[in-house]
Amino acid sequence: ATQAIIDLHALRENYQLAKQGAPGSRAYAVIKANAYGHGMLTVANALSSLADGFAVACVDEALKLRQAGILLPILVLEGAMDRHECQVALDMDLELSLHHEQQLQWLQQAQGSVKVWVKVDTGMHRLGFAVQDVPAVISDLRACANVSQIQLMSHFACADEVGNAFNQYQLDQMQTLSPMKLPWSMSNSAALLTQPQSHGELVRPGIMLYGASPIVGTTGQDFNLQAVMTLQSEVIALHSIKAGESVGYGQTFTATQDTQIAVLAIGYGDGYPRSAKAGTPVLIRGRQWPLVGRVSMDMMTVDVTNSDVQLGDKATLWGTGLSADEVAHHCDTLSYELFCRLTSRVKFQYLGS
Repeated sequence: ATQAIIDLHALRENYQLAKQGAPGSRAYAVIKANAYGHGMLTVANALSSLADGFAVACVDEALKLRQAGILLPILVLEGAMDRHECQVALDMDLELSLHHEQQLQWLQQAQGSVKVWVKVDTGMHRLGFAVQDVPAVISDLRACANVSQIQLMSHFACADEVGNAFNQYQLDQMQTLSPMKLPWSMSNSAALLTQPQSHGELVRPGIMLYGASPIVGTTGQDFNLQAVMTLQSEVIALHSIKAGESVGYGQTFTATQDTQIAVLAIGYGDGYPRSAKAGTPVLIRGRQWPLVGRVSMDMMTVDVTNSDVQLGDKATLWGTGLSADEVAHHCDTLSYELFCRLTSRVKFQYLGS
């Protein structure tokens, strides 16, 4: 009864929007974490005629793409995890992020040729070389016969907050390396949409490809993005309760009037967040209805009082007609997590392939 409908036409439109937003840059579609829960191989195939390349988190993800026949450039954002992975990356013609000295040593011992992205820590303090250490790393790479191209990359900590002064600080840190005249990349979805000065030679659109907004307090529609995933379930029971009666575990909802309750065949066992608060919207018959009671493993309950909702009706949890960004706000999380947490119990249907 529960399915995720993936609109590949919308995906392609969103990628085109990313390209239009950074016309002077190449754009690698970020499809890590199973394409943010959308299905990595299907998404890659849908974008393969448009994309300049792809970005994934790890070598394992990149290998799956190569084994599926994807020949476009693939950037591994976390780089190699060990010497063996480093050699595999060269064998499979992957582009590698380089963010610590040991990765450099593995590279020096490998056989083949590779394009390297030196990760610069401009202030996020997660991965990367300190800005002052980068010139020495570049010098070592220039002396390494395996390296065919050297590029710089970094990542914004607060790009989702437009006007945050730390964004400019990080960009200024990156610009101190501009005398090296190396291609560079900093822009994720948020920076692509709001910081044109950060576009560089390569942008890395991720969440925007899937139709959700990377900017705090906005939805994908605010940027003309189209929802790619529509999560649907079904009304499997309807019943009336009287004022004073409660619904679900812990009696967290007690009716203040006679109330019609619809039970949906989806819960946290499918990946819908248990953290969803009372009032989280659900779309049934073109109208939003509020979640009541706790989300349980296999079911959730919605107040559909004074409606014509019927048994078997489709219910949209997020997607077309109901922004994942809005639902995420009610769950104290992000659309990213909503997409990524769906379980194997959810069936996927692809449109526009």
